[in-house]
Amino acid sequence: MANARLDTTPCPVPAWLPDGHSQTLYAATLAQYHRIAFVRERVETPDGDFVDFDWTGPGLFPHKAPDSPGGIATPPVASVPTAAARWITESDWASLPQTPGTPALVLFHGLEGGSMSRYAQSISHHFRARGWIVAIAHFRGCSGVPNRLARAYYSGDSDEVGFMLDSVRARVPHARWHAAGVSLGGNALLKYIGEQQQQVGWLAACAGISVPLDLVAGGKSLSKGFINRRIYSAYFLRTMKHKVLEKARRFPGSIDVMRIAHARDLRDFDDAYTAPMHGFRNALDYWTRASSKPWLASVAVPTLVLNARNDPFFPEPALPGPADCSPLVLLHQPATGGHAGFPSGAFPGHLGWLPQRLGRFFETGQ
Repeated sequence: MANARLDTTPCPVPAWLPDGHSQTLYAATLAQYHRIAFVRERVETPDGDFVDFDWTGPGLFPHKAPDSPGGIATPPVASVPTAAARWITESDWASLPQTPGTPALVLFHGLEGGSMSRYAQSISHHFRARGWIVAIAHFRGCSGVPNRLARAYYSGDSDEVGFMLDSVRARVPHARWHAAGVSLGGNALLKYIGEQQQQVGWLAACAGISVPLDLVAGGKSLSKGFINRRIYSAYFLRTMKHKVLEKARRFPGSIDVMRIAHARDLRDFDDAYTAPMHGFRNALDYWTRASSKPWLASVAVPTLVLNARNDPFFPEPALPGPADCSPLVLLHQPATGGHAGFPSGAFPGHLGWLPQRLGRFFETGQ
């Protein structure tokens, strides 16, 4: 049986960002990028909840509402800052390119991410500038608005990923669709396409970026060391705890508030909330069953799996090799880049390498 291809071409990170932590933190907080605004669509889910998609593309003008008096945009109400300038209108859909085969990308964000995330902004700007339609698919509770149910989102939610893919395809059926996911979103996407195999043949290509392919290994990594526990885990827990404690007020008795309040790492949090709320026995059961690595051998669409070997979120020994994957998978494992960062360029640096890498794979398969 043929194996996957392996690419170790380096990411040209600057010498003044010497390790995975500096590359990750700088890319997430200080690296330059082009800011972009979106128009938002809300889609009702079959279980009575909703998911929000932020759209951009040729013909969409987020700060001008064509259907409102005077063309004034009405921004969506959100509890945190959002990159969505207004709600999408029916006339907006007709403004998008109507040529059959128009390239389009749906992007699944990482843990507690969204269209405000720097990687989402840089990827969206890159592809929109090249004539692509882009949709950022927000997991429940990540668009700045609390979702309606006690449940939220998790790293292996295949049903949700399938629903989101079907939603964007139904909205723009004439497009040539591609899908990419970052970190948690990439794990969910890769697991889904591995499960579905030929059923997702309508996708031209996919990509997983900085994916914790083995969630057990990734979870253990984030629970070790001062920086992983005190910076990364603490950052995620701050917003995750706030959201879940808000849910506990709306759904009394459904969430163990004391365990959530005392969670000190992602394993504690997943043991207390994510796992029991979404049908798993505990965090270890969740991490084991939701991991995408076992599904890489079943991928049936051209797929790029991009992981820096110095990613502080995921240990290098847990990375897959060519024998673990379908021959349609390209493993790109540069020595440097950090987690969801891949900064490059002279000081002060920029985030242009990652979208360029995605574009090259989508256009050439290399």
